[in-house]
Amino acid sequence: MNLSFTKLNRVMLVLMTAFLFSCQHDDSKIMTVTGEIPASQLGVTLSHEHILVDFIGADSISPDRYNREDVVKRVLPYLEALKKYNVNTFVDGTPQFLGRDPQLLKELSEKTGMHFITNTGWYATGGNKYLPQEAYELSAEEIAARWIDEAKNGIGDTGIKPGFIKIGVNIPMTEMDVKLVKAACITHLATGLTIMSHTGLAGPAFSQLKILNEYGVDPSAFIWTHAMIEPKMELLLTAADMGTWIGLDNLTPEYKMVARMMKILSYLKSTRRLDRVLISQDAGWYSPGEPNGGDFREYSTIFDTLMILLDKKGFTEDEMNQILVTNPEKAFTIRVRKLQEKND
Repeated sequence: MNLSFTKLNRVMLVLMTAFLFSCQHDDSKIMTVTGEIPASQLGVTLSHEHILVDFIGADSISPDRYNREDVVKRVLPYLEALKKYNVNTFVDGTPQFLGRDPQLLKELSEKTGMHFITNTGWYATGGNKYLPQEAYELSAEEIAARWIDEAKNGIGDTGIKPGFIKIGVNIPMTEMDVKLVKAACITHLATGLTIMSHTGLAGPAFSQLKILNEYGVDPSAFIWTHAMIEPKMELLLTAADMGTWIGLDNLTPEYKMVARMMKILSYLKSTRRLDRVLISQDAGWYSPGEPNGGDFREYSTIFDTLMILLDKKGFTEDEMNQILVTNPEKAFTIRVRKLQEKND
């Protein structure tokens, strides 16, 4: 594709200007790995990416499987490359037992000057391979107590607190999945952390929203992750109309994925629902056990491809600012969101 770098620079300048203006008047809070910040400082945000993911399984995972210094050396150039796009915040979606490393994120934050957000929660997707054995024995309330403790007191002895809840469910959902969603609801009501769920199709998305309803949690506390794979766009609109955050967050450079993202965004623009959209790439993925961390996907497809095409399609700078700055700021703000409360 022939991309207009001049247009990209213009759009990024507008995003940065909007970010600096918003810093002057917002007192909502977001938790990063270096501490709490005003939500207005989030700026241009990648709402679902990864630094490191280890698929070895919960029974074998260990920080001894990689050298943190090697990871920093491999990943840092990809993060530094984001500076020309004015990216200010990186939301890391790697949950516990899949390679979550808050100290690694803190080091990268200090080296780059970017905000990093980590999570609490457990991930059942993949047939429960990434769940600890105790997940079967504990109740939803007992699991939630552990996540709440991380939110209030920090992860382990790091002192680093999570900024959202990350769970993952199977298709179809199982009894374990239901328990984790209930635990996430309990945790949200106690902490105000937003629930991000690896979901995919609409079936499990609406099943989870039903559980939220039973606990009195508003859909605006829920991010439907990987919603791009749901073929019926009208179901995305239904969820957005409920207040759900629609995560279009597995953008890859392949033509079919970029075209799919363009189609969905155009549809949500036409239905006036860009206010419920989060976009990201689900990129990165340093893989322990593979030479030099394996294949590593850069974080730039949104900026060097998608945004140029959106500009050509008539998306305004305000609309791009809505998607990349305003929506993440609202989505990750720490606030208990109960049903009937229209505070988004």
